Amino acid sequence: MTVRDILGEAHLQRPTVSFELFPPRTPEAEASLWPAVEQLATASPDFVSVTYGASGSTRTASRAVVRRLITGTKLVPVAHLTCVEASRAEVTDVIDEFLDEGVRDFLALRGDPPSGVTDWQPQPDGIRYASQLVSHILDVAAGRGIPADQVSVGVAAFPAAHATPDGRQQALDVLAAKQEAGAAFALTQVFFDPEQYLALVDDARDAGITIPIVPGVIPLTTPRRAYRLAELTGVALPPGLVSRLEGADDGTAQYRAGVAAARDLAQEILEGGAPGLHVYTFNKHAAALDLLASLGLHGES
Repeated sequence: MTVRDILGEAHLQRPTVSFELFPPRTPEAEASLWPAVEQLATASPDFVSVTYGASGSTRTASRAVVRRLITGTKLVPVAHLTCVEASRAEVTDVIDEFLDEGVRDFLALRGDPPSGVTDWQPQPDGIRYASQLVSHILDVAAGRGIPADQVSVGVAAFPAAHATPDGRQQALDVLAAKQEAGAAFALTQVFFDPEQYLALVDDARDAGITIPIVPGVIPLTTPRRAYRLAELTGVALPPGLVSRLEGADDGTAQYRAGVAAARDLAQEILEGGAPGLHVYTFNKHAAALDLLASLGLHGES
């Protein structure tokens, strides 16, 4: 069963639960990742996505995490894939590697251009847009004789960008192109205003975009992590969240404030019809599981 099938069946009965992991960069990080995965598995997630560094910087590590998820757990992995700075042949090789491992679910992302590059251009035979990457993944799978109903490709959606006057139509056009290319679902980038997500979904439906759009939620439990996330994503932090974190008396109070803020956001978008939650974990389990428990989506905390 692919993520397309899971979202098609599960959202009619209950919200789906999924997590995002990133490949560890040090032996110490790897040693702490797998105990966290064991704890996250207690929530019976519908799938787990594994990030893939721009320009293939984590190719080997990402593949190793995906392989272990397949061979050592019952979790369904979604392999992220980017195409920036890669030739078509290199992208094809990576797709083949993941298919060889048994991966049947992908998240197709263009990826970020190298730092300082303002007029990025793909390699002459490269892939420029995420929609083209969606098509290419499906073509490679078909060329190997894998039936279309056994592969699903997800894409990114951007509620915060959609909320800007200049970004609204572009966000819809890009998402529509991804669906036309064969995308089966979307996971959103970080956002903090529930109305941004709900407006994106409403506008997408009006534009004929029918794929499930699963909101990504991040429990931010320290001011440092919050500011770092804003720096990486360009999504402004809400003043209320910053004041809750900075006004907390100690680390425990910060943690509780961060989980509570994520719960409030998640509860509103679930009540608004979100098909599930995709929780960005930072390779930690506690905040993600406490968030789910506070929503009644996991029995323990």
